[in-house]
Amino acid sequence: MTKLSLVLLQLDVVFGDPKANRQNVSEWFAKANLQPNEFVLLPELWDTGYDLTRLPEIADREGKTAQAFLAGLAKQYQVFISGGSIARQVADKVFNTTYVVAPTGEILTRYDKVHLFRLMEEEKFLHAGNQLAQTNIADFSVAPFICYDLRFPEWFRKSANEGTDLLVLSAQWPTPRIAHWEKLVQARAIENQCFVAAVNRVGADPNNQFGGHSLVVDPLGNSLLQLDDSETIGRVTISQDAVVKTRGQIPVFEDRRTELY
Repeated sequence: MTKLSLVLLQLDVVFGDPKANRQNVSEWFAKANLQPNEFVLLPELWDTGYDLTRLPEIADREGKTAQAFLAGLAKQYQVFISGGSIARQVADKVFNTTYVVAPTGEILTRYDKVHLFRLMEEEKFLHAGNQLAQTNIADFSVAPFICYDLRFPEWFRKSANEGTDLLVLSAQWPTPRIAHWEKLVQARAIENQCFVAAVNRVGADPNNQFGGHSLVVDPLGNSLLQLDDSETIGRVTISQDAVVKTRGQIPVFEDRRTELY
């Protein structure tokens, strides 16, 4: 069965400074000893952080800077990238956007965060997306999600029903709720019988402390990789065989009562 090497870049983010953050990401790519066709994962809003009030000034117009930057890294290192997320400005709207990029530099898919987190006032500064995204990497069907999406199991189940076997989550998840983060990631893996790779930032901004603890969970809910709360690199290889085996043993998707729910 197909295997895929995941590389999680658990990073701090400079508040409101896209240029500094691009430099930081470039430096961590250089440190990661990347091999061709690995899948590199970044955290949420690695370009601006939660400097929401300044988004009209610092957001990426049409996402063009981020696309070029990520495409350049993908081609340089010959890797796939789940580009965490960036603040993408379209006319007078700003979206929290993920790009998945191929080693050729091609943008494979784009996802705009669907669930906006009112506790951090996202709804005042960001616009919500309205559709799932999905692409294929090394025969894995991959779908990106962003942070608060994690609390909506029906959104992940919709993706799994469409064949996803690797759910990728980027986040800026605060330290006080880090226990929820770990449990919810495990739950999404167990209930959808697939892998979940979840990358959280570390460090702090003027209003929040972020807890790291990025992890990769297999279809049975076992943690294959668990990071701490420091800037670091995590690497783990996953096998599609685990998805096939788990879904074959407990046929959850076949046993759903779709006439009822």
